[in-house]
This record gives sequence, C-alpha cells and structure tokens, in this order.
Amino acid sequence: MPPNPNAPLRIVVADDNPVVRAGLTALLSGREDTTVVAEAANGREACDAARRHRPDVVLLDVRMPEVDGLAALPHLVPLAPVIMLTYSHEPETVREAVRLGASGYLVHGEFTVAQLSTAVRDIRAGREHFTPTAAGALAATRLPRYHATAHTPVKLPAIPSQMGAQRLSQVQSSVGQSTRSRFRLSTREAEIMDLIATGMNNQQIAATCFISEKTVKNHINRIFAKLHSTSRSQAAAKWLGVA
Repeated sequence: MPPNPNAPLRIVVADDNPVVRAGLTALLSGREDTTVVAEAANGREACDAARRHRPDVVLLDVRMPEVDGLAALPHLVPLAPVIMLTYSHEPETVREAVRLGASGYLVHGEFTVAQLSTAVRDIRAGREHFTPTAAGALAATRLPRYHATAHTPVKLPAIPSQMGAQRLSQVQSSVGQSTRSRFRLSTREAEIMDLIATGMNNQQIAATCFISEKTVKNHINRIFAKLHSTSRSQAAAKWLGVA
C-alpha cells in the first residue's frame, strides 16, 4: 500500500541530552505534519531505531557517547535522509557531515520550530537545508567570489558533490555571454540573477552577497524590468535561455 501523502512525517531523534530529546519529541509530535517514532541517545541506538522504524528523516546530534553522529552517518544515510541537529558549528565538522552524506545541518539557536518542520519536509523531498552558521561554512568554501556569510537558512542541492559553486558554475556555463549581454544587467544584478536561478530566496541572496534584503529587493525589481518578467521563475527561464 502506498504511503499516505497526508500522514505526518516519521522522525527519529538522536541526541545524548535527554532534555533536548524530550523537547524535540514534544515539539515535533505536537504538530500535525510531523511525529517522532523513536529516540536515541547515541549513534548505535540511532541506527537500530532507523532499521526498526524506517523513518522519513533522522535528526542526529554530532557529539554523543559510544558512537557519535559522524561515525553513525554512513550507516544511517542508506536508511533515511539525515539532518544534523546540533550545537556543534565548527566549519570542518559541517563539511565532514556533508561529505558523509548529511542532507542538512541545523545549529541549535538558529531556527524556530516552524523552520525545523520546514527543513524536515524539504529534506524528505530531496532538498537540502542549512542554518546560518552551517551555510556559511559551506559557502566560504564553495562560493568564495560572493564572500559568503550566513545570516539566514540556505537550501542547497540534494547531492553533496553538486553543491554551491558547482551548481552555480553549471548555471553560468549553460548560458552564453551573448545571451546574457542582451539583458544589460550590471555585474551585481547578474550575480543576483545567478543566485535566483539556483533557487535562493531574498534572505539567502542577501546573506551570500553580504548585502541587505532591501537591497536585494531593489536589485530584483530592476532585474525584472530589464528581463520583462513578473516572477522569479519567468526571469530564471529567460536568464537560462529556456524561454
């Protein structure tokens, strides 16, 4: 029988702090769209729970006794998408988690319950999700020309090897300069249009380009006028040469 699309997403929460586990379980199980089917205090228990319950998503802490989150990741990824949900925000830890297959990285204190629920659904649908500190760790490596910093969650492509700079370079290389030049966008407008084409929202673009969200909106208004577009999808289609 196919799964009920309206059924709550089933989640395993793995964290060695019982207060954190209880809080996440109460919050997520109290929503109509998510429910916690099991808790785990370390990586080994998380793997056992994932094999037993086959959840839609696993929320995984980094530092846990016996088997930590990074050690458990390669064993969990074949079973379910994994979001690191942790206080650990060191850039090398973020990058290692992504390398090992994490579909998202959320740092405590940088998201609301609603944003966590959104992240869970994004990851279940194959879209990665990162909160500010984690996004900055990745952007600093993969999007250096934008001098990326992180102030807002950034959703990145689903396959780690195709994240950040590679995705942006694919967008850029797919459009000839002659095609782009006809729109007469400034250098900054072209940068912002590239990011729109990768799926970033205004907040994410502001964080990546180190400018305010209001400035992003002003640029987008000018971009839409030059591309004779009324929506992001329409502008992206023209920019990518598919409209």
